Amino acid sequence: MRPVRIIAIGIGALVAAGAAAVTWSSVGTEADIDSFAERVADIGLAHPAPAADPARMADLPEPVRRYFDFALAGPLPRYAAMHLEAEGQFRRPLTEAFNDTTAEQTIAIGEPALLFAATTSVVPGVWARAYDFFAEGQMEMKAKVLSTLTVVDERETPELNRISLRRWLLESALYPQALLPGGPVTWEPIDETSARATVSADGLSATMIARFDAEGRMTEMLAEEDGDLTTPYHGSGEHVARSDYRAVGNQMIPHGFTISRRAGGELYPFWDGRITTIRFQQD
Repeated sequence: MRPVRIIAIGIGALVAAGAAAVTWSSVGTEADIDSFAERVADIGLAHPAPAADPARMADLPEPVRRYFDFALAGPLPRYAAMHLEAEGQFRRPLTEAFNDTTAEQTIAIGEPALLFAATTSVVPGVWARAYDFFAEGQMEMKAKVLSTLTVVDERETPELNRISLRRWLLESALYPQALLPGGPVTWEPIDETSARATVSADGLSATMIARFDAEGRMTEMLAEEDGDLTTPYHGSGEHVARSDYRAVGNQMIPHGFTISRRAGGELYPFWDGRITTIRFQQD
């Protein structure tokens, strides 16, 4: 057998082995993501969204009442969970370039729990698969190149758990029933266009400022403290801008978003996209 042919066979064997390893690891990663999504949905089923209570809603700050008048356009079942798919541009932590990204989320509505999973192009033919999971006050975060090589592996700490709880609050315009009085979120007045939202669960709490326009749309949420821009993860980010509200049943849901880090009064966007599919699971 000629040496060139032997080398070619050897290279082919290595490529095949590598492909098999990536396939095997990808299957395991997707199984983990599916398991976490099912766990979040089960938490939602056990703790559905609070019911709208006119008496309690009358005591809300005026811009929050205006928001619910806009966002909840008619009777709704007590939803348990929200599932969505999104696409757009994502900037990996500690980098400047944006890459094409697709993402999926499953989020419990009446009790803070979420699963975010995304696939981001790194270079042509190479991708990173990442997920954030949070439930019962504890988080887990991983990112794997080719769904195989782990490059981020963060386990729960008090600060990361709080950041993950804040992530649930930051996303809440996508499931407005979660913000109703009687659930895990309470509201404090600030002025005629903004209010402070605090979510409390599992011994943790997180706060963000919500801002609303004249029509009642929630246009942004922002943290009151600066983010640490040196971390190997974005976490929740400290700011989200919302746009392109569309009717989903009797709800008005924003389909455009930009999520950013925030420090020193400056915004550093890292996830700019749009929702392509959204559905709500009933209790």
